[in-house]
Amino acid sequence: MATDSATPGHQPSFWLRRFSGTRFAPAVPALIYLVVFMVLPIGTLLLFGFVNIERGRIVSGSFTLQPMLQALQDDLVWRLMWRSFWVAAVSTLLALLLAYPVAYVYSEVRGIWRTLILVAIVSPLLTSALVRAYAWLVILGGRRGILNQGLMATGIIDEPLRILNTDMAVLIGMTQIHLPFMILPLLAVLSERDRRLEDASLNLGASRTGTFFRVTVPMSMPAIFAGLALVFAVSYTNFIVPQLLGGGSYSTLAVQVYEQTIVVLDWTRGAVLATLLLSTCFAFVFAIVAVGARLTRWSEVHR
Repeated sequence: MATDSATPGHQPSFWLRRFSGTRFAPAVPALIYLVVFMVLPIGTLLLFGFVNIERGRIVSGSFTLQPMLQALQDDLVWRLMWRSFWVAAVSTLLALLLAYPVAYVYSEVRGIWRTLILVAIVSPLLTSALVRAYAWLVILGGRRGILNQGLMATGIIDEPLRILNTDMAVLIGMTQIHLPFMILPLLAVLSERDRRLEDASLNLGASRTGTFFRVTVPMSMPAIFAGLALVFAVSYTNFIVPQLLGGGSYSTLAVQVYEQTIVVLDWTRGAVLATLLLSTCFAFVFAIVAVGARLTRWSEVHR
């Protein structure tokens, strides 16, 4: 005899039918993965900033805002935050200036040249960022560095340049390591852009330079802001490059998170700094995306 009452044994099949009947069903495994391996670990890390930890254990009933308030009142934290922002912003702009010509040339060439350019762009991603940072140590090192040896051998300089352990070294490393993340979005957009708009601009009497800046660049704005957001995020939170190329006395907010958590073993302080790092990074990226959406609003009118 059929009955309408639901039994506990039928609940799993009921929810399974509900999920399988929706358009979000294929995304359920990915959502579960993100919750288990990203949301929960990050939530746990952020929780550590508001409790007292002794001998690797959370003290029961020790919830407090004092560590966060102390960090916000610390001038060193604000200086590190400014340095992190400055390095990320400058390296992101440098990456854009270097990436756009490469992406534009890729969109104009055909055949084997496209393949060679794409291989040159993607191949650095097959190598660890740590290895690439160590490679810059060899290139930018002191008197025995490849750069200084080459310049002194050709007579361009008499004394070795001091580049390593400076802001310049960090910017060079950041820009080179994160450059592919800026190029790839530009490749996708510039390769598929509507060239009829450029032809119309030329036929109406505009110069190639004017067409480039008034037609081509505006069409690539979505990719530009996507690259800006991506490169800024990975540069702002990077600690490998500043630690290796900046030297032991060079510190950013991400480096401080590493040192407090791994070296000092002050998990509460490290969690507080990580909270500030992630929240400010999210705010900056949100601002970049918001500005990009506002500037490219015209592209959504006829969709």
